[in-house]
Amino acid sequence: MARLTSRNIGRLAGLGAALWLMQPLAQADTAHWQAVQQAGVLRCGAAVAAPYVMRDPASGQYSGFFVDLCRDFAEHVLKVKAQFVDTSWDNQVAGLQSGKWDMAMALNNTPERAKAVAFSVPATDYQISLLVNRKNPKFSAAGNNLGDYDKPGVTIAVISGTAADKAVTAAVKNATLMRLPGSDETRMALMSKRADILADANDTNHLFAMANAWANEVLPVPALAKQGVSFALPLQTPADDMAELDAYLTQQRESGEIDKLVDKASAQILAGNKAP
Repeated sequence: MARLTSRNIGRLAGLGAALWLMQPLAQADTAHWQAVQQAGVLRCGAAVAAPYVMRDPASGQYSGFFVDLCRDFAEHVLKVKAQFVDTSWDNQVAGLQSGKWDMAMALNNTPERAKAVAFSVPATDYQISLLVNRKNPKFSAAGNNLGDYDKPGVTIAVISGTAADKAVTAAVKNATLMRLPGSDETRMALMSKRADILADANDTNHLFAMANAWANEVLPVPALAKQGVSFALPLQTPADDMAELDAYLTQQRESGEIDKLVDKASAQILAGNKAP
């Protein structure tokens, strides 16, 4: 048997201390939802962007379909209360990494962000959609294929320099692009029929279509600039915990419940953006 020396005893003590210090970290990495349940509250980082996350400046109350999902997951799956922590988009990832909140809402799943945080399955998709006049005879037989709209004699209005501009420029081969400085100009071009199509972010176009019965929103195939919009969790979130959130979101999406929440948030914006 090896003789215990003061040096060996010191090494053993140091190893024991290191293992003791690592234990809380290992527990945290294997029990994200357990820690939330012990605290009794699910903290959701909330950066405002309608219709995903909205905040009433008078009451401070949050609404929006990601807020509804966070609250429902907290109350009906984890059996805790939801707490919304005001933040900015620049701080969403950093706040998650530093433990200021347990889950960040409505983040686009990009390769850069995926190096820093873990993403759920998408609750919804961000992509470029097309707005057309329902009565435009050029599209009487059109479906959702991009080729139905990318034709000579068709003019597509787009905000110059945006993601929509970049995506449409790369995909469109036959239609004419009308680049304008802002959303007001592109919408006016569509309304005045100077443009046949308005290409913009689907959430923005969805709101416009809800407010104007003559406008029809098309999600083209192939999709333009499509990205998942998800919840983000700490990078080391256990697979079982992530699977629980993914199963919840998948069920909500497949049942059509998320579509209903999107319409609810959109109607709220049109009614004056006042939290219930």
